[in-house]
Amino acid sequence: MQLQNYISDLLYQYECVVVPEFGAFLAQPSSAKLNKDASTFFPPKKMLVFNEQLKTNDGLLANYITATENVPYHVAVKKIALQVTFFKSCLAQGDTLVFNAIGALKLTSEGKLQFTPSNELNYFKNAFGLSKFVSPNITREVLKTEVEHIEAAVPIAITTEKRKSRPFLKYAAFALVFLALGGLIGSNYYVYQIESNNQIAQEEANKVIADRVQQATFVIANPLPEAILNVTKQSGNFHLVAGAFRVEANSDKKLKQLQKIGFNARKIGKNKYGLHQVVYSSYDTRDEAQRELYKIRRSINKSAWLLVKNLN
Repeated sequence: MQLQNYISDLLYQYECVVVPEFGAFLAQPSSAKLNKDASTFFPPKKMLVFNEQLKTNDGLLANYITATENVPYHVAVKKIALQVTFFKSCLAQGDTLVFNAIGALKLTSEGKLQFTPSNELNYFKNAFGLSKFVSPNITREVLKTEVEHIEAAVPIAITTEKRKSRPFLKYAAFALVFLALGGLIGSNYYVYQIESNNQIAQEEANKVIADRVQQATFVIANPLPEAILNVTKQSGNFHLVAGAFRVEANSDKKLKQLQKIGFNARKIGKNKYGLHQVVYSSYDTRDEAQRELYKIRRSINKSAWLLVKNLN
């Protein structure tokens, strides 16, 4: 089982992938950056970090293995546990764990895990296909200096003698001013005529509409009572998944069962494997969702798991 490949797949969609009893890989969004010294632009990406304090199994990785390898949930949990034992053994021997396209882990002299992220992949889906690029330096100041040098060397001017030798320019200027004034006066008169015609047409149209509205006015003697519907819209990006079903009818059946016993259940569509997902409920914060998840696992369904997804 290539656990590192499963972790890499999940990092595209989730910000936290927990490896039970080992630690969590976190993908934190980072905006686009500019390196002015190198004139290089970098697209937005997810910065990868590792937190060895987050070890509690949230079911995300195990459920992904269950769906991918088509094995029971408890078998997936055992497979993860075997991989974690192997990881810890390698680290204890001083080896460096390399997770392809994710990063490398090793133990420091103080006994703490040190993570070095890999820049091989960009896990930010909205930046798919974007890569860094270098913009060449703009040379507008150099060109401006060259133009000023040329203007200083070759001045261009019209002397008094040249203006006197061309009297037709003066008459052409008078003719241009006359034509401009004539066009302005004619344009204003034409615009005035159009506005007058439009105002008359608008008044006639308003009169016709008022007559028709007056003829169509009527009074309801016994109006129907107002109907008030209270619609509760679920929100939040943290969803407690009750199950994923290949056949949609089975997901509808599960949805009715959960609603019957009091859960604010709903369907949140298909996942990338074509399975219809049904959730117990959705929450605005991870802490609130995590508390409800523990309750559900203790009393109803040990296989329930937390999905972090924006449905808007």
